Amino acid sequence: MRVLVVEDEKKLANLLRRGLRREGMAVDVAGDAESALVRATSTSYDVILLDVMLPGSDGLEVCRALRARDVWAPTLMLTALGAVDDRVRGLDSGADDYLTKPFSFEELLARMRALVRRPARPSSTVLSVDDLRLDPATHRAWRGETELALTAREFAMLEVFMRRPGEVLSRFELLEQVWDESYENRSNVIEVYVGYLREKVDRPFARQSLETVRGAGYRLRDTENAA
Repeated sequence: MRVLVVEDEKKLANLLRRGLRREGMAVDVAGDAESALVRATSTSYDVILLDVMLPGSDGLEVCRALRARDVWAPTLMLTALGAVDDRVRGLDSGADDYLTKPFSFEELLARMRALVRRPARPSSTVLSVDDLRLDPATHRAWRGETELALTAREFAMLEVFMRRPGEVLSRFELLEQVWDESYENRSNVIEVYVGYLREKVDRPFARQSLETVRGAGYRLRDTENAA
């Protein structure tokens, strides 16, 4: 299970990360609304644990923004606000469940398991950049009418590029989005996998859509929307 913890209180965020990892889960942490939106829209999570009180924009707004962007990962709101009206606002914002602080870790795990057991919501739409198409729901991708044979890592990396076409993505951003942060062998894995993608996505079709931006990272060209 891959989990996104959105919590600005560092002590609690670290406790949740350690506890969930002991349960065998892959865990990413975001400390504010902006980084939460970036992570949740570029990575597929099984569960999002979302604190209501965040700097910049609260968790209710984050949840509404995610649903508006067609991100339907099961979301459990975490908050010290336990009044009925507060719970109603949380659920009306698009959250799937609500847990009031302080809470027991065992109850948190039970609620997460319950969320994962629920039927999946409608999946996100197919991503499209020029003649590249990618369906996050079915894990299938195409160049024109040709389906691409991608490994899970290659698919995940291509999805990150296709969610942010035309943007330069650094090695660090790609590592954060595609590999769990506990991954140790970080020497040249991004260069290797960009090469793999080029061999499958570009070269057979005489394209050069994956660009190296010297000193900055990599970019997926979007010629249809280029200025």
